[in-house]
Amino acid sequence: MQYKRFSDKIVARFDKGEEIISSLLSLCGSERVTLAYISAIGAVGKFTAGVFSPEQKTYRSNSFEGDYEIVSLTGTVTTKDGQFYAHLHMSAGDASGKVFGGHLNSAEISATCEVVLFVIDGKVERAFSEEVALNLFKFD
Repeated sequence: MQYKRFSDKIVARFDKGEEIISSLLSLCGSERVTLAYISAIGAVGKFTAGVFSPEQKTYRSNSFEGDYEIVSLTGTVTTKDGQFYAHLHMSAGDASGKVFGGHLNSAEISATCEVVLFVIDGKVERAFSEEVALNLFKFD
């Protein structure tokens, strides 16, 4: 990974073989980011993304392997129990143009991933909601 900070924005390149979420964790730790919005594009060779069932309060994960272009990767960086927390959604297209995606669990970069992190001055913690069974924004 390489990156450069420009005031409240960080432009980064994650490299082949790196895992997106762990790379983002490393970047946010190095730059002390506790609240941000992320946007990214690139290519992945394998990824796992899920869909949440509000009725069952569970995720169904789907794994994909092959050549995929990241059509969209967006999300938020916050904290939960004082620790880094990323909530990311990714869509990726295959060679035939079919797009798959959902809540990102993991993704391994096959070529490169270009990331822009919009750092927000502040902190938003997350807390588990029994009602929804998700970690939601918690505003004090």
